[in-house]
Amino acid sequence: MSTLRLILTRHAKSSWDDPTVADHDRPLNARGIRAAGLIGGWLASRGDVPGEVLCSDAARTRETWERIAPHLPGTPEATLKPALYHAGPDVMLAVLRSATAPVVMMLGHNPGIAEFAERLLARAPADPEFRRYPSGATLVATFEAARWQDVAFGTGSVLDFVAPRSLEG
Repeated sequence: MSTLRLILTRHAKSSWDDPTVADHDRPLNARGIRAAGLIGGWLASRGDVPGEVLCSDAARTRETWERIAPHLPGTPEATLKPALYHAGPDVMLAVLRSATAPVVMMLGHNPGIAEFAERLLARAPADPEFRRYPSGATLVATFEAARWQDVAFGTGSVLDFVAPRSLEG
């Protein structure tokens, strides 16, 4: 049995400035751009570098990854997964089970990502922000499994959880 690691990130803060822009196409706002960079730096400081990136195809999740990636040299291009756009926990688990790398990053949206994170873990972290899973929030969890196909709800262990606001200094 091996240990698999999941980095689960909600997209950073997006812009609502232009009401004519479709939800799927909303970009990050200035705060979101800054926050995504903070998350990238935090992951780099921990040595959490994904071998595979599964990303909703919405503009704000793609841009979140594009702002994180420069902090993590050697990471692959994100694989865009339209199914992750506003996905619920069951769809997110199905997408995760398609992964093959031992360290996977998944970027998605609320409320699905918060529900997915909560259901994946055997025990939720103590952080009061966890259930809310604010913009840019990132969970790092491990699973004792040989393959992602073997991962089930309630089997993950928390390594860390952070929201960008706690990284601002």
